[in-house]
Amino acid sequence: MKRVDDFRLRLGSHELVPIMVGGMGVDISTAELSLEAARLGGIGHISDAMVPTVSDRRFNTKYVKNKLKQYKFNVANSDKSVVQFDLGLLAEATAMHVGRTMEAKRGPGLVFINCMEKLTMNSPKETLRVRLQAAMDNGIDGITLAAGLHLGSFALIQDHPRFNDVKLGIIVSSLRALQLFLKKNARTGRLPDYVVVEGPLAGGHLGFGMDWAQYDLATITAEIRDWLKAEQLDIPLIPAGGIFTGSDAVNFLEAGAAAVQVATRFTVTTECGLPEDVQQEYFKASEDQIEVNGISPTGYPMRMLKSSPAIGSGIRPNCEAFGYLLDAKGNCQYIDAYNREVAAHPEDAKIKVWDKTCLCTHMRNFDCWTCGHYTYRLKDTTRQNADGSYQILSAEHVFHDYQYSTDNKIALPSAPAAV
Repeated sequence: MKRVDDFRLRLGSHELVPIMVGGMGVDISTAELSLEAARLGGIGHISDAMVPTVSDRRFNTKYVKNKLKQYKFNVANSDKSVVQFDLGLLAEATAMHVGRTMEAKRGPGLVFINCMEKLTMNSPKETLRVRLQAAMDNGIDGITLAAGLHLGSFALIQDHPRFNDVKLGIIVSSLRALQLFLKKNARTGRLPDYVVVEGPLAGGHLGFGMDWAQYDLATITAEIRDWLKAEQLDIPLIPAGGIFTGSDAVNFLEAGAAAVQVATRFTVTTECGLPEDVQQEYFKASEDQIEVNGISPTGYPMRMLKSSPAIGSGIRPNCEAFGYLLDAKGNCQYIDAYNREVAAHPEDAKIKVWDKTCLCTHMRNFDCWTCGHYTYRLKDTTRQNADGSYQILSAEHVFHDYQYSTDNKIALPSAPAAV
């Protein structure tokens, strides 16, 4: 019976344990989590989602406070087109986050950054270019292009001196999306180094409509694998979404996948950025407490816990402080929904907005509890403490369980020492 450790992922000159820890924002996939994956011989991700906010938390910078001060005059204005990020400061924040992570890297693995196209930031092309180039400038091993088709992303960085050195990958949820990406980026003369195939059971934003349940990761991966073979394109495929055990991973590896991307089981590790009280909510969740809804202002469906404080919250838009999802004209679907409810309930001191959420604010506050489909199984991966809480795991424990387990078994952590 094979284990994940019987396989290896080859990316250029690197031979890696075929385990990639997904890039969860905002700072849920922390530097610490990515560094553990790299130390253990796999691939870890940090995320550049809301990186100025992450920098403030980690390095005591004042990007958010200063941006709010600069645009405070506009707080009551529903037109947010004036609210812009300083591109120099955005590069600076990215440089700190990436640079300090790479300085701390040890071991044979790699550290990548997850870069979301949907973080439009009121200047989509320019802010994306800055984030990509700053990550490359500061030594990142690879970039995974996420949350969008990224049809022009290679062109934004093709003149960078590390364009052919950094490992570049794309997340897709269909063969059609991959075909579009390859066609549009062909003029750069650069193929992606890997393709993450994200299925409908993944956490957070999904690359599917509300008919997501009609799709299946194994089927999509096989379709892409067969097309690449027919086109004589040797691009490693990395399936993601719902791969909960080492045996799940082996099934994909035996079917031709180069590696697997996993995330849900790492949300309840000490290295993860989720606060422990939120991790306990993940442990406690039952299957019927997990939903796919349409409250994200990005337009993508999003999987999350029904008990997330973000659902129904009518908080005032915080674009002057954050504004990460403002489009090229300074619009956001949440602003429209919020203003609609304010107009409909002018006498109410506190309103509810059910159809959209202020994703920037709630992700920053860890109140938007996005999760994978199998989050309800997390309680079966650990031990329950005497007080009813669940034991937080180490990233090394979870990584090794994927790497060495067989027969769909999950290794429980050692029991805590008696006091």
